[in-house]
Amino acid sequence: MSGYLRRLATTGAAYTAANILSKLIAVGLLPLYTRYLTPADYGAAEILFAAVVSASIVIRLGVIEAVLRFYYKPDEDPEAVVATSFAALFWFATIASLVALPFAGPISEALLDKPAPDLTRIAIGGLWIATMHEYLLTLFRLEERAKAFFVVTIVNVLAAIALTVVLVVGRDEGARGLLLGSYVSGAVVVLALIYIHRRRLSLWFDRVLLRRIMRFGLPTMPAELSLYALNFVDRIIIVRTVGLTEAGLYSLAVKFAQGVNVLVRGFQLAWPPLAYSIRDDEEARRAYAAVVTWFMAACAFVVIGMWLFSRWIVRALAAPEFFDSYEAIGLLTTAVTLYALYMVLLVILGRTGRTEFNFPATAAALAVNVVLNLILVPSLEIVGAGIALVVSYLVVIALMYRFTQRLFPVPYEWARLARLLAVSVALVLIGEVLLPTSGAAGLAGRIVVWLAYPVTLLAAGFFSDEERRWLRRLRHPAGLVAEFTAASREAPAVDGAIPEAYEVARIDEDSTA
Repeated sequence: MSGYLRRLATTGAAYTAANILSKLIAVGLLPLYTRYLTPADYGAAEILFAAVVSASIVIRLGVIEAVLRFYYKPDEDPEAVVATSFAALFWFATIASLVALPFAGPISEALLDKPAPDLTRIAIGGLWIATMHEYLLTLFRLEERAKAFFVVTIVNVLAAIALTVVLVVGRDEGARGLLLGSYVSGAVVVLALIYIHRRRLSLWFDRVLLRRIMRFGLPTMPAELSLYALNFVDRIIIVRTVGLTEAGLYSLAVKFAQGVNVLVRGFQLAWPPLAYSIRDDEEARRAYAAVVTWFMAACAFVVIGMWLFSRWIVRALAAPEFFDSYEAIGLLTTAVTLYALYMVLLVILGRTGRTEFNFPATAAALAVNVVLNLILVPSLEIVGAGIALVVSYLVVIALMYRFTQRLFPVPYEWARLARLLAVSVALVLIGEVLLPTSGAAGLAGRIVVWLAYPVTLLAAGFFSDEERRWLRRLRHPAGLVAEFTAASREAPAVDGAIPEAYEVARIDEDSTA
């Protein structure tokens, strides 16, 4: 199993570079933003950003997801697929934006519980920009132009940050500055990408081809929308029950919780090719079980750290009025990890070809999320929303586990997973109950507890004999580096068949970065 784990780690690290860099830059600027924005302003901007992603899922009607499949089909013309899909998305996004503009006032009252038509009009323009930007970046992925994808992503992030700093800090534009900074720079990038891809694009579509594309893509939309709504509906309920200020604190906690995304993002990109490269079903079952165990062990280390250091993180990276956001960081980091586990199960479901089971699981989780938010948020505020999100992901995981075990049973290592959970909970409780919540002594004590994680796992009997032998090899790092380098040069034995539902969820995770 160590060969599969090495491949997963190597390819995951290669794929996630642009995402990590962009997130580090964004987090690094939080001390600046939070000192020039009130929690209410920050909450309003983040809610509208999330609303744009939700609306984009609807108006693209599964076209981007279908392109990833149709471009490689032997009986389709790739250039016709690109031309038709671009034309369809251009008109879908343009018409939807024009229809929404006259209703900017009512939309703002529904989302923000107050009239803010100017902010909503910017977000409606951003809807067109975000949809086209996602599609045009997808063309680089279709052509396997990883360098171009990386450069465009980083240029877009840097341009957005520069403009946002000017608007928020220099001109004190508040939430308006955050939205304009993101979408004006995004518009420039979209225009540049249209020019780069101009020979492949068209404003006219082939109706017959478009019907085939939409017949494939439309069924992905309900599961995609219900999954993303888990990360959107809670903010609306927070706004309607406890106000925009709490929504701003919750949105900041979500940003900090993305710390675990460094692992999750790389895993999301590396996992499907590895999962489908294993042809033998019995070998696949064993490998899936080992990957789940080790991935959860790696994520748990980050989750424990976010629980223990949440107060220090917020003090270091946010203005004092945002301090209470720390209360939800541990819960939200746990939720991000559970989301990654859901993605594992989604790929296993994709191996069976029975992806229709995805929507019932995500729909049930969404229903649970809404009910729990309505019950918990009025009294527990952002902590209640964090609890609701964790429980919702547990629901979707439980249902997906039941579906996948019926279709493709995997012998998960329950005893080891139980030890992992027990150690993680114990370390968090030790830190939160027994150690100070401020000062150098509290920080030092929590660092000791956090770094005790691998030793505690060893004492708890988590590691197998093979893994203990491998750990002893850490005393010779040069040999391990050579093995990882060799693994990265191996040609993956994959057929390119990545389940569309997985690709859908991954795309929208990118959109919320």
